Amino acid sequence: MKITRFKDLQFIPASHEDPKNPGALKKILLKREDLPEGRVQMLNWSRIPKGKTFKPHYHESMIEVFIIMNGKVRAKIGNDETILEKGDMAIAMEKEIHSFENLSNEDADYFAMGIATAEGGKSINV
Repeated sequence: MKITRFKDLQFIPASHEDPKNPGALKKILLKREDLPEGRVQMLNWSRIPKGKTFKPHYHESMIEVFIIMNGKVRAKIGNDETILEKGDMAIAMEKEIHSFENLSNEDADYFAMGIATAEGGKSINV
């Protein structure tokens, strides 16, 4: 599992801006070398209702990038477990079993992007 905490990243001028007087800033979340070759298979705004957990599963040929937009979840990815909050990002590699449990007193929203490394990307429940 790869974890990125947005609060630990610095804003820098966007590449299309004047570095001395930028009109837009960015935090680099992932670079090309951080991701496998493949194609974007899905982009989802997802929600785990208060008190719920999504079922443990894995993907045969897809990695999944998660960005927590609000709430607090316990993420289990492979053999690792951590707490993710707003502004945290985690990556589940292909064949890594993963599940999230909402620890908030509200719905937890997250952005999920799947990158297929081969045809399919089939989800397998465990």
